[in-house]
Parts: sequence; C-alpha cells; structure tokens
Amino acid sequence: MLKLNSLSFLLLSTLFLACNNSAPSEEVMSAEEAIKAPKHNMLSAAEKAAGWTLLFDGTDVRAWRGYNKEGFPERGWRVVNGELICEYSGTEESGYGGDIITKEKYENFDLKVDFAIVDTSNSGIFYLVQELPETPIYHSAPEFQILDDETYKVTYPELTLAQCTGANYGLHPQEVNHSKPIGEWNSARIVKAGNDVKHYLNNNLVVSYTLHSDDWEKRRLASKFVEWPSYATAKKGHIGLQDHGHRVRFRNLKVREL
Repeated sequence: MLKLNSLSFLLLSTLFLACNNSAPSEEVMSAEEAIKAPKHNMLSAAEKAAGWTLLFDGTDVRAWRGYNKEGFPERGWRVVNGELICEYSGTEESGYGGDIITKEKYENFDLKVDFAIVDTSNSGIFYLVQELPETPIYHSAPEFQILDDETYKVTYPELTLAQCTGANYGLHPQEVNHSKPIGEWNSARIVKAGNDVKHYLNNNLVVSYTLHSDDWEKRRLASKFVEWPSYATAKKGHIGLQDHGHRVRFRNLKVREL
C-alpha cells in the first residue's frame, strides 16, 4: 500500500499504459503447452498430510469474498488461465472491486502466495484483518507489501525500505530486494506463530518481528498506525489481498494452520 498524489498517479498511469499494452497471462495455451506446463493451484500428498489447504484451486473463488461485503466482487477481480487477477482500473487506490478477504479467520498460520506484477504494480497481502464498518482494511491489518520497487524509487525519492516488497508495510523494512524481474513469478510466505511473524520472499527471510514487543510498539508509535487504534490488535483475523487499482496476478494460494 502506497499513497499516491494526483501528479504522481498520473505519471505512473501513463507509464503503465505505455508499458503494458499486452496481457500475456491471458493468452490461451496450446494443448501441447498445457501438457508441458507446471501444475499449479494443487496440493501434493505431502502438503495434504501436513495440513495445507488451498485458498484458490485455479477455477473458483469460493474461499473469498469482498472486504465488508457478503459476496465476491463482480468487477475488478477475475480468474483467467488458473490465475486470480486484480485488474488495472486507473481509479487510484480504490480499484474496481476493492480488497478481498478469506471467509475463514486464522490465528497461527503458514501462508504461501505466488504473485507476478507489471510496471507500477502496487498491492499487498494482509493478515489479522478485522472487518470494521466504513474503515479501510489497512487500519487493522499488517501487510506484506507488493510493489514495483524500482519504478517507485524513481518516482518517490522519499520511498523507504519499509514500503518495498516483502516489508511489513510502514514498520519493518526489507533490507535486500529479493524480487524477481517484472513479469516473473515471486513466492511470498508469511508465518505467524503466537506473536512472532516472519516474511519470506522467494525463500529468503526478509522480515522478522514480534507483535506488541517493545521494538514493535516503538515503531508503531512513530508511524501513521498510531492514529488507528484497531491496528494489529486482533489475535485472529482474515487474510486479504489488496485491490490498489493496479494489475497483479496471484496463484498457488495455500495456508496451513499452526
């Protein structure tokens, strides 16, 4: 999640339209390509035995619904070629469909999500989400940031590492950018056990922190989250994907309760 002023958003939107005239993920594969392609959105026998659950099987979104909504958004999110895609909207950070959340809540968990971005992508993976009326999702939920880091570093010289991919947004930075090039798939993993939280990006530990520790509280008090009393107070909550108005592709979403 990264706030945009109007001028910066216009510049990023122009760059997006110039660089993203095609959508390769939506091309239909040939039968031969489909046979050779890796299988996604599936659980191995070992994963099933370990207690993993699919949050997306490549065809339906029955595990999800809109944040503060009863059903899944009719616009802004769609399933194409086994991918759950948040569409580019050009409507700034609200997007067409809004954020989506799991129907289930999780307290201690191991979450894995593959994502691929385009130029100017901006999104995030939320956890411990509380549904609060007329309140944005990020007022309650910590966030694994997803961002086109290099473009935003140029556009926003004030960008911090706590706003880059893999960071616990706004509080805990990623010191090394382990993101893959634009268009390639990245693997995000979030592990929460008690108050201990770890973020992994492409199998690299990028963030480790303890909720409500002295260090965490010091960082919270120095951030914008100090204005939101609901932030990270829930022991159990939904998992969410952000519609920030930018195109992001997701697949292989799975979770294991600890």
